[in-house]
Amino acid sequence: MLFSSAQLLFSSTLLLGTMLSISSSSWFGAWIGLELNLMSFIPLISSKNNQYSSEAALKYFLIQALGSSIIILSASLMLFSPSLSNTLFSLALLLKAGAAPFHFWFPSVMEGLQWPQAILLMTIQKIAPMSLLSYLNLNNITPILSSAIILSAIIGGVGGINQTFLRKIMAYSSINHMSWMLAAIMISETSWLLYFIMYSIISSSIGLLFNFQEAYHISHILNLNKTSPHLKMLMSLSLLSLGGLPPFTGFIPKWLIIQEMVSTNLFFILTILLMSALLTLFYYLRIILSILMLSSSKTKWSNKTTQPSILTSLMLYLNFCGLFIPSFFILLI
Repeated sequence: MLFSSAQLLFSSTLLLGTMLSISSSSWFGAWIGLELNLMSFIPLISSKNNQYSSEAALKYFLIQALGSSIIILSASLMLFSPSLSNTLFSLALLLKAGAAPFHFWFPSVMEGLQWPQAILLMTIQKIAPMSLLSYLNLNNITPILSSAIILSAIIGGVGGINQTFLRKIMAYSSINHMSWMLAAIMISETSWLLYFIMYSIISSSIGLLFNFQEAYHISHILNLNKTSPHLKMLMSLSLLSLGGLPPFTGFIPKWLIIQEMVSTNLFFILTILLMSALLTLFYYLRIILSILMLSSSKTKWSNKTTQPSILTSLMLYLNFCGLFIPSFFILLI
């Protein structure tokens, strides 16, 4: 797929805004980076081929503008009430990242996007808010983070059960993974960075495969039974990896965070996270069983018979690297 010059320009300014927010030495510079990131993402959302893109762009703009205004307000309160300022900062960044209880805009915006833009929203658009959140004084916002972790885990697990649209399923999955990343931020910056990298690789590979199949509903991927049987198995195992089922790659960062949370005595939050992970595995398994059990689909939603790109294939096979990690440790011992 060839990108136009406008898409390349806005993609580069999108990354520039993210890097500016992360590397800025002041909150004003971070705010400028967030605004540059926002104004670059809006044109990428807009598409003539998607009738819902303008609605999604408007919702995204209003929510992000609200978050930016709260950041400016909290910056002005820094000298008078640092604790209130930190609280407002954390709430604004949670709103921008799409974490619960400020998640209401995330599934509806995801529903109006094409898969490439949805991948950007699930991965790159979370870098700046999460990084800025890790820069705050976590001792002052621990109750807020703990509440956001618990609510994101529960809503991300329960919200995806009734969904049949793949983009909304991935949206609630992202909200659930946000709870794990927030828990990793409470532990260390390295932990959340590792989890975010692994989550980005796995979710991007699945999103690219859905984009290749032009699948937006569960019924759309039933066609894999006749066109590409090996893609049927790759998709099924990749969804299990996204759910964190051992011994796939998605379990490795969760394994590390579980160990860290046990060592820091965060047993209650860990219990909620593990129970919510089982709920996410439930609606992944519903998709997998539909693919594997319905062997003769009558409805033909797509006539694609070509193979996915090399990049998509490599990212898919990275989901199974976790199978070799125990063997690696055994060799070291």
